[in-house]
Amino acid sequence: MEALRIHLKQASANYKREEIVENKMTYPLPPFSTVIGALHKVCGFNQYHPMDISIQGDFHSLGKEAYIDHCFLNTTQDDRNILVKMYNPEYLSSGYEKVAFAMKPQNNSFRNNITIMVENEELIKEYQDLKELNDKISGFKKGKYTDCLKRIKARKISLKDKKKQLDKHSIRYKKVELREKEIIQYEKSLKEKVKIFEEENYKKPIAKFRTLTKSLKYCEVLSDVELIIHVKSDKDVLDKILEHVYDLKSLGRSEDFVDVISASIVELDEKADREYKSNYHAYIDADLVDGENEDIIFKDKRYGIPAQGTKYYLNKNYIFLDKNRTKRIFEKKKVYYMSDYKVDTESNGVYIDKSGEKPLIVVFA
Repeated sequence: MEALRIHLKQASANYKREEIVENKMTYPLPPFSTVIGALHKVCGFNQYHPMDISIQGDFHSLGKEAYIDHCFLNTTQDDRNILVKMYNPEYLSSGYEKVAFAMKPQNNSFRNNITIMVENEELIKEYQDLKELNDKISGFKKGKYTDCLKRIKARKISLKDKKKQLDKHSIRYKKVELREKEIIQYEKSLKEKVKIFEEENYKKPIAKFRTLTKSLKYCEVLSDVELIIHVKSDKDVLDKILEHVYDLKSLGRSEDFVDVISASIVELDEKADREYKSNYHAYIDADLVDGENEDIIFKDKRYGIPAQGTKYYLNKNYIFLDKNRTKRIFEKKKVYYMSDYKVDTESNGVYIDKSGEKPLIVVFA
């Protein structure tokens, strides 16, 4: 069977675990979705092209890097952190300009100039004027606006009662009905005007102001990474990847640069002709290790020692759940991350790659 073999190295890498929030832990090897996504991007694919992936490799060491995390809160806090104005809050942009920052952990006020350091006088005044306008809008809505709506409601009830006392075919009834429609339309127009005024003059402008928090966090980083990736797909897809694989710039983070050592179409043996031992750590399909298939991948069959490793549920590819392509669900693959495992002539579902200096056990997912 033909497959594309890619041999690459990275000086450093972080393959972020999606369930981690505080500090960026890494998988020991890139997940299938990371590799598939990188290959689709470098080839310019706009739709998913089915492919199976085998990932094996090693790294020299695991360390941590400190970094400053920037978090923009959904609500503006008046008494703490840093007040900023976003350049394009409606887009996925992190561009901003500092307005002011609080000098104490709490009991500050950007609105009232209490223990803050102002960075931009014009923007802090804009923020304060918006807060003042919001108070006026709230006062209007609680006062005159509410009183007006109460009078409209009372008038509608009065007209409704009058209609009950009149003949539906009389001229008087039609006049009352017309007046009722006019009042309903006036109420609708009034609510719409207040809503538009508040939206345009307060909600949209204030949405550009955000609270920025900064915190020291850590990121796990693998160093001196070596990966051997096998890709199984149809010939056109493999040829396309082979054509563009040397354009691959990074894998993991954008700063995790890639050096593609080699890439070629290789022939895989679909059956082991003898016992083979792994040369790298790899992701192995859990079905080949657990249960009835536990003898397919083994540690030492003579002494009944089964293969063991760390279990992961890795993303592979996703499907959209709605027509607007906003909600998606990933296909998960249960695998073991392991090394020093073996296969032999009785092992099914594994392949042998003899194209390099050392034979490699290839297990697709």
